[in-house]
Amino acid sequence: MEITAYRQYVKDKHISVIGIGVSNIPLMRFLLAAGAKVTAHDKKEKERLGEIYNELSGLGVEFVLGEEYLKHIPEETEIIFKTPGLRADVLELLDAKMRGITITSEMELFFDICPCDIIAVTGSDGKTTTTTLIGEMLKEEGYTCYIGGNIGKPLIGEVENIKKSDKVVLELSSFQLFSMRKSPKVAVVTNVTPNHLDWHIDFDEYVESKKNIMKFQDEKCVLVTNLANEVSKKIGEEAKGEHRGFSSKGDALVHLEDGVICYGKEKIINAGDIRIPGLHNVENYMAAIAATKDYVSLKTIEKVAKNFGGVAHRIEFVREKDGVKYYNDSIASSPARTTAGLKSFDQKVILIAGGYDKKIPFDDFGKVVNEYVKTLVLVGVTSDKIEKAAKNAENFKDIEIIRATGFEDAVVSAKNCAKNGDVVLLSPACASFDLFDNFEQRGNVFKEIVMNF
Repeated sequence: MEITAYRQYVKDKHISVIGIGVSNIPLMRFLLAAGAKVTAHDKKEKERLGEIYNELSGLGVEFVLGEEYLKHIPEETEIIFKTPGLRADVLELLDAKMRGITITSEMELFFDICPCDIIAVTGSDGKTTTTTLIGEMLKEEGYTCYIGGNIGKPLIGEVENIKKSDKVVLELSSFQLFSMRKSPKVAVVTNVTPNHLDWHIDFDEYVESKKNIMKFQDEKCVLVTNLANEVSKKIGEEAKGEHRGFSSKGDALVHLEDGVICYGKEKIINAGDIRIPGLHNVENYMAAIAATKDYVSLKTIEKVAKNFGGVAHRIEFVREKDGVKYYNDSIASSPARTTAGLKSFDQKVILIAGGYDKKIPFDDFGKVVNEYVKTLVLVGVTSDKIEKAAKNAENFKDIEIIRATGFEDAVVSAKNCAKNGDVVLLSPACASFDLFDNFEQRGNVFKEIVMNF
């Protein structure tokens, strides 16, 4: 639907927006400018909302705040925009749906009115780096490129500036995809491993949510999947358009041959020329190459590979102090992600791990810890689970395990046991919510502690 037509559609409609957060604030501005009558719902009270309450109130927004923010959806409401973190099957939304109210989201609206090709990336690991790489390649090629979704700023606030000739690259989480009923022109699935099982009912539901990135494609679309990951490989088998598989471990359209990334029979780039370390980043490049092959040149791919220094909190080099190198991989909120980080180094590391419990099993991770870690420093709610997994692993070699009393104690403990030539890696294998607001805050605190040594 064109933006002008959508504006006419929502004019004078009563709309409830659930969640006054990063993506929904620009959404409300957009709806209000179109003449909609907006009610904002949030658990936070007026005082916690601060200036944004004053701004939205001045624009004419009504509010339902506090613990019962979901229980008072106005009778005249015709559309509800929900925040990504709220499941669509909570009783209040199911009741609203029974009343004939349309349930949607900011991301679904963006898909409806975005005028240009959308390339979208999902996966349990690697999606931010892959999304960023795709964006860097497109910009280097000369496109006006907008990057958003689960990273950057919400693009609903930019949609009126986007032209048909531009390109949009989105990182999409399972929460955003959960209720999606549209898919992008190019969809990328980096891999799918157990994650967010504290939110999803089970792994099957998590997988189905990820599949929404390609479920509504047609024969003119492209699906890129990782053939080295069994779940991603099976998703690729359901492609409705062109399927482009990639793999660092076997046959695929995009594959490794004698250390060179190849697209079919065409040699693209030496893996050794990629600036950011790790086999998983080679795979991220493979995914980005497959996704952008119709848009960018070989010269562009080479230039980005040799110059792109990586994304913050993703095996980010912090400093070298007394011969010890410190790396921030705070993004690693799952065992699979930490495993990839550990494999990026050619030596055993001092690993700082542990955090919020997302109900992900650590059984297989224990074996990885024993293979790639010389000292394990544990902090947070999951410390017991990770220690148990390490000690119960068949390859347990009595590695040193340190239990920290807090996050700063964990970082200092890692420093104290490190010697010249060692690597200290923050790669928690868990979410941050037991101690921090998000993984960025966790990574920034780590960097601050290390820089103050």
